[in-house]
Amino acid sequence: MTDTTPDTTPPASPEPAGQAPVATRSWSSSPLAWVIALVLAALVGTLLFVGGYLAAGSVGSSSCVASEAFAPLCQAYSRLKDDFVDQLDDDALAGGAIQGMFEYGVKDPFSGYMSPDDYQRAVGDLSGEFTGIGAEMGVKNTEDPEDLEACATFSDKCVLVVVAPLEDSPAKAAGLLAGDIVREIDGVGVDGLALEDAVKKVRGDAGTDVTLTLERDGRTQRMTITRAKITMREVSSRMLQDHIGYIALHGFSNASADQFHDALAALLDQGATSIVFDLRDNPGGYIEKANDIASEFIADGLIFTQESEADGVKRWEATGQGLATNPDIPLVVLVNNGSASASEIVSAALKERGRATTIGQHTFGKNTVQVWSGLANGGGVRITISRWFTPDHNSVAPDGVQPDVVVNVPDGTPPERDLYLERAVEYITRRATGGGTEPSASPSGEGASSLLSPALSPVSYDNAGQRVAAV
Repeated sequence: MTDTTPDTTPPASPEPAGQAPVATRSWSSSPLAWVIALVLAALVGTLLFVGGYLAAGSVGSSSCVASEAFAPLCQAYSRLKDDFVDQLDDDALAGGAIQGMFEYGVKDPFSGYMSPDDYQRAVGDLSGEFTGIGAEMGVKNTEDPEDLEACATFSDKCVLVVVAPLEDSPAKAAGLLAGDIVREIDGVGVDGLALEDAVKKVRGDAGTDVTLTLERDGRTQRMTITRAKITMREVSSRMLQDHIGYIALHGFSNASADQFHDALAALLDQGATSIVFDLRDNPGGYIEKANDIASEFIADGLIFTQESEADGVKRWEATGQGLATNPDIPLVVLVNNGSASASEIVSAALKERGRATTIGQHTFGKNTVQVWSGLANGGGVRITISRWFTPDHNSVAPDGVQPDVVVNVPDGTPPERDLYLERAVEYITRRATGGGTEPSASPSGEGASSLLSPALSPVSYDNAGQRVAAV
């Protein structure tokens, strides 16, 4: 493993760059055997923290000789091709075989096969760029907004709704508004689709058009939007009351650390004397970026370790380039069950190093590292290769990072209220006025308005239950 950020762009050619020729036995001339041998080869990969974080690095290539254990697989393929009543699709058979190998042979929830569409979309998300219309869309249960578990697919009550158009995007320029309900994509209804299916239909090549049939204020209208290259804005920030700076991070993509550094510098220039750092519903990303962002608040020393039998222990230390490492700058970190992977690296480090107070709910609980590698069919595989541990050598799996201050949101709390942020502001204010640091009882959810409603982060493969995606 190396410390350089890898190129996550999938190979354009049928054979991944740098891959050694695949050695096969006499029976492996069948297409499926070739694919299985290809899967087992060590491909030029991107060291990632899947669904959560990506480790910077690359893996070398090697050849693979399939073992005799795979002979029955090729025999089964041959019998299917000879005897099955209908015509079979070799691509579908190969994809199913690869997926089954991970699902039944590996039995690791974080290792697996990604179809070409899924792999291309995931790599785009984690690079911080994709081609689409530039909007966040999500699932809304119109009958019971709290019950998103009942909305695996769209229906009369489970609708595809626009969360917000992104700034300077085709969606914004076309007039798409938050709250618009998408009923059709290119004339085809969305009922029966999952969110991931809708994302694929809305996204597409730059310069092409997509037509959305929208419901707005009880009226139906059609809107044609020309897709373009979209650069995700991973960071949002603003000043709150009493010189409190608020900064939210929505993912750990390639661009996240630079965006975070610039936003934090701007808050300090505006007079922020304390910081609320929001990691809620952040599904993770590059672990190198997690190290950089934690280093904005930790001057030196250990951030986390990455460990495996093959490679031993790698220590990730603070970069020494942080803007807010002074302990006189109070720091509160907001977390919840959707704060996963790289978010847990950062929140655990800030908590255990005594730099921050964590407020909210326990985090997702994932501490494994994966390698992602492209395949010849345009898809990819993700394989667990190590685990990471906190500065005190604790594992966040399976219980997550436990917050210093727990926030429970009572039933019936108006959606515009942000009790987590209210608790953070209260905590910082009490500390500044010498009133102690123990917040009062949780607000009832009535009376005060929300100080800020943070933007929601895009879907990732390990999105800890999020139901929002960038399109």
